[in-house]
Amino acid sequence: MVVEKEYRAISGWLIAAILASLVVLAIYCLQFAAKSLTPPTVYVVAGILSAIVAFVLLFGFLPVNPNEAVVLILFGRYQGTIKDNGLLWINPLLTKREISLRIRNFETGHQTSSEMARRTTKVNDRDGNPIEVSAVVVWKVVNTAEAFFEVDDYEDYVQLQSESALRNLASHFPYDSSDEELSLRRSTDEISDRLKSEIEARLHKAGVEVLEARLNHLAYAPEIAGAMLQRQQASAVVAARTKIVEGAVGMVELALDHLSEKKLVDLTPESRAQLVSNLLVVLCADRHVQPVVNTGPS
Repeated sequence: MVVEKEYRAISGWLIAAILASLVVLAIYCLQFAAKSLTPPTVYVVAGILSAIVAFVLLFGFLPVNPNEAVVLILFGRYQGTIKDNGLLWINPLLTKREISLRIRNFETGHQTSSEMARRTTKVNDRDGNPIEVSAVVVWKVVNTAEAFFEVDDYEDYVQLQSESALRNLASHFPYDSSDEELSLRRSTDEISDRLKSEIEARLHKAGVEVLEARLNHLAYAPEIAGAMLQRQQASAVVAARTKIVEGAVGMVELALDHLSEKKLVDLTPESRAQLVSNLLVVLCADRHVQPVVNTGPS
């Protein structure tokens, strides 16, 4: 594993001043030699050497922008990384590779060249239901040596490993659950934290830090979306009816207790059962009940 190390570059403004002095010296020496009838050899040599040195120094200037780094290589050996900003000067023989340290983000999925539209990832959840899911991953490079030397292309590596981590996570949890079990739809924060941890573990060797990973799209696949919608509606109806029945039973029990306490009517077992049946029909009906008034024998 390549360990990142800092490379101390020389201030570019200092070299610029030296370069300007060498140019002035070269011009002075060559002009003096040209005006002399018998030009001194030392002035000619000094002028030529000054011009050559100034020309070589010109290729060592390196401007480094904020949130950028430059990896330096000399004849195949890693020399260090420059993270300081400004105008710097380095050995002109060094090979320079720029790496951005800015925070970046992307959405998982594949992009078709014909439609130029991003598609979500299709995967089966834990129960085998086909779902479409995508996530937004926010990341940045923190170790330039690992990002440049440990993987072939760190940007492609981040995208492929994030996609793989999302597929693996989605296959271990159900799309939805009615109890306290973790699910992709209900437990958004917990799932996002686990996704971030899994992606970070995969990208650690590439010198990348994951700042955030969160599900951005979650839905059933089109081929089962209609059936699952009907199932959700049926579950909602059953849950609502269960609440209605529980409330109705409580109200009937309360009514019977009040009648018994106040002794408003003496109920026989048959009339008590009839009263309970009527109250439950009234309270549990899904439409308004039409009352029937008993006016006595006809």
